Amino acid sequence: MVSGGDGDRYAAPVIEAEDDTPKEACGVFGVFAPGQPVSHLTYLGLYALQHRGQEAAGMAVSDGSTITVVKETGLVSNAFDDRTLAALTGHLAIGHTRYSTTGSSVWHNAQPVYRDVGAHTVALAHNGNLVNTDALADTVGMLPGTFSSDSDVMTELVAMELGRSPEESADHRALERAMLAMLPQLRGAFSIVAMDEGHVIGVRDPNGFRPLCLGRLPNGWVLASESPALDVVGAHFVREVDPGEMIIIDESGYRSVRAFEPELVDPKLCLFEFVYFARPDTRLYGQSVHQARVRMGEQLAEQAPVEADLVMGVPESGIPAAEGYALRSGIPFGQGLVKNRYIGRTFIAPNQEMRALGVRMKLNPLRDNIAGRRLIVVDDSIVRGTTTRAMVAMLREAGAAEVHMRISSPPYKWPCFYGMDTGTRGELLAADLSVDEIREYLDVDTLSYLALDRLLEATGAVGAGFCDACLTGTYPVDIPVALTERVVQLPPKTDSRFTPVATQFAEFLEVETTLPASDALRGTEADPS
Repeated sequence: MVSGGDGDRYAAPVIEAEDDTPKEACGVFGVFAPGQPVSHLTYLGLYALQHRGQEAAGMAVSDGSTITVVKETGLVSNAFDDRTLAALTGHLAIGHTRYSTTGSSVWHNAQPVYRDVGAHTVALAHNGNLVNTDALADTVGMLPGTFSSDSDVMTELVAMELGRSPEESADHRALERAMLAMLPQLRGAFSIVAMDEGHVIGVRDPNGFRPLCLGRLPNGWVLASESPALDVVGAHFVREVDPGEMIIIDESGYRSVRAFEPELVDPKLCLFEFVYFARPDTRLYGQSVHQARVRMGEQLAEQAPVEADLVMGVPESGIPAAEGYALRSGIPFGQGLVKNRYIGRTFIAPNQEMRALGVRMKLNPLRDNIAGRRLIVVDDSIVRGTTTRAMVAMLREAGAAEVHMRISSPPYKWPCFYGMDTGTRGELLAADLSVDEIREYLDVDTLSYLALDRLLEATGAVGAGFCDACLTGTYPVDIPVALTERVVQLPPKTDSRFTPVATQFAEFLEVETTLPASDALRGTEADPS
């Protein structure tokens, strides 16, 4: 499978201590600011987006005639130092912080991706995941094994378009035209920043699966995945980039171009940006993400009340919803777990025993707050369940009298094809288990997930347009059957040598093979619990 936002195609999965949360794929940043140290601004912007990817970071900087690219594996602070930044002089730049959705991290896959085509150069960075990467690679003659990501293929497509006009155009808009020719070929999720020697371009796919916003500097402009990256560089938030919109920034300011036919534009922002991915100080659809998460907790308290002594959140993402639950229920809010903030995505656990120890490295109970008390434990989601189960065992060991689990999203049942790493459907705890079976597995006294309609209400943006495919199995962009076969594990009774893939997939989901792809992916009706 070609993984999201620049993941390694064939790497073996790595099991880490924090494997119970969905993983995002990358943050992007772009800046055009003559007279300002754009490399330092990009560094700060990437720091603000570090939560979106911790496995590689990079930037491309132009002085108007030459693009210089620096990228490295690891955190932003590992990739750049004062000496490196001082050498990156120019007035426009793009940057990227990466999470590899298959668990591997190699330098070759770090972004931005760079191409030099005659009189043209281009650098590109991408957040999201295409569903037609293999088909696109065929169109440009990239053989299997010669490309490592959808971002690589995108950049090759742009380079191919630039190569059709080897000389620099009089209006210096070659990159803009190449992007407009390339973008309609893409299917899936993509928020892109790209640049040549004199322009920064930002674009969102027509569904707007992944966020992108525009900010204003005193003498320049900024593009970023999330609004806190604007704040940290002193930029004023202007607006979110619309789904299907392309922003071109140069010395004359910025221009907006509609890159897709109007009938293709259908906003479907990933709902998990509100639930988990985005920083709490981000604004999406004009709403505060933090306040939305507090409202999720309030909705949980209304939907699933229970008598208890303490409401606690799982650090960090469960805390705002826990505050909301406590506020609405009147039960005191308190801390029950201490998070070691210096443990990153570094612990490789070869077996379940070591995985449990990895959870101990990251979380440790506050026994004085737990012993003898009835606890309401609030978290944002449960994906595989291993970390949650180990955490509950810690709370029991610390003396908790009761553990009532409350989740501020519905059961996570379906794999994501648009840039979120959740593994195969067979790895998703809620894919085949009822809520009560999950409760038994986790060893909690009660378990409740927030209903989808309540979650949507809590965002404060009902009707704005969300993708909830991971919760409902309804995919806004049709998924090629060849791709689903790799992600949705087929039962071993099926012999793929003799049974057509479409029939295998339909049998696994218990649907008619004559249904359209989008209906087949919907599968059986979601468990209302």
